[in-house]
Amino acid sequence: MAHLTPIQIGPIRIEQPVVLAPMTGVTDMPFRTLVRRYGSGLNVTEMIASQAAIRETRQSLQKAAWHLSEEPVSMQLVGCTPYEMGEAAKLAEDRGAAIIDINMGCPVRKVTNGDAGSALMRDLKLAAALIDAVVKAVKAPVTLKMRMGWCHDSLNAPELSRIAQDLGVKLITVHGRTRNQMYKGSADWRFIRSVKDAIDLPVIANGDICTIDDAVDALDQSGADGVMIGRGAYGRPWILGQVMHYFATGERLPDPSLDEQYRVIVEHYDAMLDHYGEMTGVNMARKHIGWYTKGLTGSAEFRNAVNQEPSAAKVKAMLADFYAPYRDQPPAAVRQAA
Repeated sequence: MAHLTPIQIGPIRIEQPVVLAPMTGVTDMPFRTLVRRYGSGLNVTEMIASQAAIRETRQSLQKAAWHLSEEPVSMQLVGCTPYEMGEAAKLAEDRGAAIIDINMGCPVRKVTNGDAGSALMRDLKLAAALIDAVVKAVKAPVTLKMRMGWCHDSLNAPELSRIAQDLGVKLITVHGRTRNQMYKGSADWRFIRSVKDAIDLPVIANGDICTIDDAVDALDQSGADGVMIGRGAYGRPWILGQVMHYFATGERLPDPSLDEQYRVIVEHYDAMLDHYGEMTGVNMARKHIGWYTKGLTGSAEFRNAVNQEPSAAKVKAMLADFYAPYRDQPPAAVRQAA
């Protein structure tokens, strides 16, 4: 049976390195709090733009909000200006971030057109200046998330990892795709081994880790010290806890009962309304409802109806009605039947 051993990120010890990935519009405080309850080794906030963090925009403050149950929490910053990234890192540390994570992996055009995210893998001189500025700005340990490279003609993650290590970064996370792949194809976990072999830091494998077996295979192929789960947690805040439990005991925990899943959805929905306000909260919650209900009979029609309903109270009533026939049945049997 595969095992996970604790890792050290500066002064911070992570007992089981199963990490919740930063995902814009998904891993906000309401979702991360649920994930932590079921189990996670470390939570990373949504990506926060350095300029927005300095201006303390409402959105950046919402993204930076975290719950005491999440400690230690990692705040992820993205930007392309060393000075601004350093200043944003100071603010994040002042707000209680235990770890500062630098994003050099986001493939979205809106980010890369501004020479940030994975675009920095095309300019290692700027990437190094940015890392240096952040490390020097804070006492908290700094980590770095990247892809394999910009494209398959430039797989420079090992080189960037060595630069980061020399500048004082304490952990590297690698998504096993290039920027140009976006989220297409399959993550190359074997490539991540080249990063692990290049440095002496803990390395976290990321990309396409959606099940316990995926986590086992990713560790085996990459030689990494832990895994980061992103899209695999859509509608499944319990998956990280299941992975952690398996590595600790060899036991595969079943998904929560549909009655428990219903209660989780309602709690999640209420938390989003509190966090964002009703109008924004209703809109933001729609994708989560879609993920939670995927595979249940009638879920496509239900999602379509929910996506057109602006009233939070009516959506909660719709959820109660939708889950009523399922709440005393095992999740696997219901979803297989669907």
